[in-house]
Amino acid sequence: MKKKPAATSQERAFSSIVVDGIERAPSRGMLYATGFKKEDFKKPQVGVASTWSMVTPCNMHIDQLAVSVAMGINDAGGKAVVFNTITISDGISMGTEGMKYSLVSRDVIADSIETVVGCQGFDGFVAVGGCDKNMPGCVMAMARLNRPSIFVYGGTIMPGTHGEKDVDLVNIFEAVGKHAAGKCTEEEVEAIAEVAIPGAGSCGGMYTANTMASAIEALGLSLPNSSAQAAVSNEKTNDCERAGAAVMELIRRGIKPRDILTKEAFENAMTVVIALGGSTNAVMHLIAMAHCAGVKLTLDDWTRIGKKVPVLADLKPSGKYVMSRLVEIGGTVPLMKMLLDEGLLHGDVMTVTGKTMRENLKKAPKYPKGQDIVRGFDNPIKSSSHLVVFRGNLCPGGAVGKISGKEGLHFNGKAIVFENEETALQGVLNGKVKPGHVIVIRYEGPQGGPGMREMLSPTSAIMGKGIGKDVALITDGRFSGGSHGFVIGHVTPEAYAGGPLAVVKNGDSIRIDAEKRAITLEIPAKELDARLRKWKQPKPRYTRGVLAKYAATVSSASLGAVTDLGL
Repeated sequence: MKKKPAATSQERAFSSIVVDGIERAPSRGMLYATGFKKEDFKKPQVGVASTWSMVTPCNMHIDQLAVSVAMGINDAGGKAVVFNTITISDGISMGTEGMKYSLVSRDVIADSIETVVGCQGFDGFVAVGGCDKNMPGCVMAMARLNRPSIFVYGGTIMPGTHGEKDVDLVNIFEAVGKHAAGKCTEEEVEAIAEVAIPGAGSCGGMYTANTMASAIEALGLSLPNSSAQAAVSNEKTNDCERAGAAVMELIRRGIKPRDILTKEAFENAMTVVIALGGSTNAVMHLIAMAHCAGVKLTLDDWTRIGKKVPVLADLKPSGKYVMSRLVEIGGTVPLMKMLLDEGLLHGDVMTVTGKTMRENLKKAPKYPKGQDIVRGFDNPIKSSSHLVVFRGNLCPGGAVGKISGKEGLHFNGKAIVFENEETALQGVLNGKVKPGHVIVIRYEGPQGGPGMREMLSPTSAIMGKGIGKDVALITDGRFSGGSHGFVIGHVTPEAYAGGPLAVVKNGDSIRIDAEKRAITLEIPAKELDARLRKWKQPKPRYTRGVLAKYAATVSSASLGAVTDLGL
């Protein structure tokens, strides 16, 4: 075996401070106990941030992926050190008080990775994530630390099968709505639940996990096609080993995340998210990631990019196919080559391969003829972005909708107001919500919730009851990537901060125009001002613990819901 050259001082810029010299003997003593050999102290130390947990199928295999990453690092001349951070499960906690911790976990993940890597003096690291908040949390830490690093996606789940059709988690949520409408028995709901999630991996549609994994690959922070591999596969194991070797090359060459995370790279990520029909959560997460990288990204950038990028992929929840079907025809790489050739991607940006995006895509294959999962530019699913940024007197700071076109581009209706998600869900299930209603769910924002819960339970109930085209929904909360229908979230200012959503009354007329990107509460300006003057902020729901700390530090959704904005 060829002997690897000794590491330079640049390659050990951080670990040398921790372990070199007579005065650092106690540090070496601690590390000997963890399995370090004498020769390991001359190697770059590389962390492997594992989000493994038995909390959720999204992450239950990541301990083994972390081992594969460590093997790649060690074989390439580094010393890998595996450590854990947390994950929570949106799919399990959805619709409960526990879901308030979901968005909070993104920042906890970022904080914890930053804490370990910074404390231990790692010269670089690889982060392996599975569930929704893992992805942005890992990248936020990468951007803050600015040490050579790579993100590895844990991979998508294989679909379940029910009635000879692909099914996933969202099918279970929608079955609950069908049951409430008398269209599905309790036994049928349970039958779908038993088969929809057959093993390890992230939820199978173009929901938030697959959306953010694809965005991170387009940013240049993952190896090509890392976002489009099955969780349990030889391809994913190989991806992990190659990522371990690749991070060592980044360390040798001194390539850091902020060399990659340029404004152009974020525009590439936005473009790929739109082309894939991705989750509304991407809007907020990419703004937060850009904040950590020192890049200015705003809602207006989403509008600008969205005007010229079409939706090409026919993926769930609005489309027909699950992510594993995209994997079967070649993954995300052929799509990015299509976008590059069309002039919609910046090809000269740096990536973690040490090559530019254009160089990575030079020999990219085309999708096979006859497939209908990804359409051509001559026959898009939608000619412009499905992610629509709204303004208006009900959301002067902005709001984000997922408008596929299937639910229409306009909606006029009467408000039916709910003070939280639970009461809204019951209103849908018990028939209080009727065709023509604009459902308003408020006090679910980052501060007011706190934690900005996702409204998958009510939106799925709406679709399950068959009224998806008859009602609209507006909230200062978020939506799961699995939500679809005429739904608009991220309303800012949020109700708890005194935004106009706080003073909407039952029966108020609300007009939504996706073409003009406007939401209008149709009352006189004087009436709106009078209501706002009378409004009083509710008492905080939490006064101790992590949710209280989060509510006290979090910014608005339009600014990424970050917790270090004012620092």
